[in-house]
Parts: sequence; structure tokens; C-alpha cells
Amino acid sequence: MTTLITGATGHLGSLILEHTLARLPADRLAVSVRDPRKAEGLGVEVRPGDFDGPLADTFAGVETLLVVSVDGPDEIRVQRHLNAVRAAVDAGVRHIVYTSVTDADTSPLALAEVHKATEEAIRATGIPFTFLRNGMYHENYLPHAPGPIVSATGDGRVASASRGDLALAAAVVLSTPGHENAVYELTGPRAWSFDELAALAGTTHEKVTAADRVAALKGYGLPDFIAALLADIEVNIGRGVLAEVRPDLEKLIGRAPTTIEDAVRGLDAG
Repeated sequence: MTTLITGATGHLGSLILEHTLARLPADRLAVSVRDPRKAEGLGVEVRPGDFDGPLADTFAGVETLLVVSVDGPDEIRVQRHLNAVRAAVDAGVRHIVYTSVTDADTSPLALAEVHKATEEAIRATGIPFTFLRNGMYHENYLPHAPGPIVSATGDGRVASASRGDLALAAAVVLSTPGHENAVYELTGPRAWSFDELAALAGTTHEKVTAADRVAALKGYGLPDFIAALLADIEVNIGRGVLAEVRPDLEKLIGRAPTTIEDAVRGLDAG
């Protein structure tokens, strides 16, 4: 009975593997990565897995499949996800776990469109599923350079969570029974504002327009689609879209999730 984690060398996937290895025997785990050379020394079976190509061998013999959502423009991401879902069906996978986003089926976030389409495709297979609807990561917003924190969030608040806690929640789902056909909305323990984040970091919050934010992000060298996506998230934070605190993360990991204060302190300690 093999559990396979895709994208296991990425930021989230590598943490999920670490937590899952603490809960399941290594011989029951496998990972798939686009470049197996980057996965040497993980201590589990490594399978080549390119979502743009055939995945029959990648998913062969897999009972539980964790699909970590991939990056790229929306149309490419959707096609990659759908390819993985079709391959899971053909391989006889019995449980699909998918890393989605908060309120994927109803959210106004541009980011949610890919996840909504993927969730619908997974539901349509009839295979038992678990949707891990991850909120925003603390790590996306921590200041790593001197100067003000700049955002298009205005006075909005976001109930972000640490990437490590979200990875732990995924590991719990992979290693314990009873999560079939469950949808988990995973947020941090409180919603914070960027003014509060700036105060924690000993700096200021510079509020800008969405257009200014897109231009600045492009200026940093980000592709147009990523700049637009990040600015859209910030605008929706300003509208209160990501402010609701949900209990699911705490229930899954068995403790209070990491706070934004702890995340900032960890940055200082590092």
C-alpha cells in the first residue's frame, strides 16, 4: 500500500515528506519529481513524474496520492493537474489528496480558478478525495530586506498559516484514517493586518494601489502572470476575503497553529 507525494523537492512537498516520514514507514512511501537527481538521499522510492507527460508508471501501485499543486500560468496549471487526475484514475489510485486554496469553489481570488477546476475534476472521478484548502503562507509576507513593507492590502487582514503547519496537516491526512471526502479549510489562529506585521518587524507599511503593486513586482523581475496574481491576492485581502479564521488546521495538527508573531521571531532568530 504505497502513498505517493508529488513535487517532493518543492518548498511544501519537501516539508510534507519530512512530516510523513515521521509517521509512516519509508517502504510505504514514494515521491515523484520532475528531476529525480534532485531527490537523491530522501530515503524513499523516487519516481520521475512530469505532469506534462505520461504518468502511468509514476502512479502505478499507488493507493493514496497527494497531488501538490504546480506552478505556472493558469491554463498550463489546469492541464497539468487534469493530466495527473486522469493518470490517477487509470492507475487505480484509491484516494486523492490535493493541496487547494481557501474557499476554492466560491472565492473571488484569481488564484482559486485553477483549484476550483481541479477539485471539480477530482470529484468527477468518483475516487475518494481530501481537499487541503491552504490559506496564505506566513512566509510569503515576512520581510527579508530592510525598508517598508509595501502592499495593496490597505487595512485588510489575512488569517495566514505557516508552511510547516500546513505540511504537518497534510502528513496527518496521509498517515491516519477517516479523511475521505473531507474538505479542510486551513488557516492560522488569527487574522492580522500589514500595519501589525510592520510593527512586529520594526518597520512601516506603505499602502499602494494594485496597479503600482503590479508594476513594482514586474520591476523585481517577476513574470506578468505572477505579478498580477500576487496583486490580486493583496487586493482581496483588503476586501476581507482571506480574514476568516477556521478551526480545521488546529484540529488536524493537534495544537494551536504558529502565529505571525512566532514567524517574525523565527525570522529574527535566523
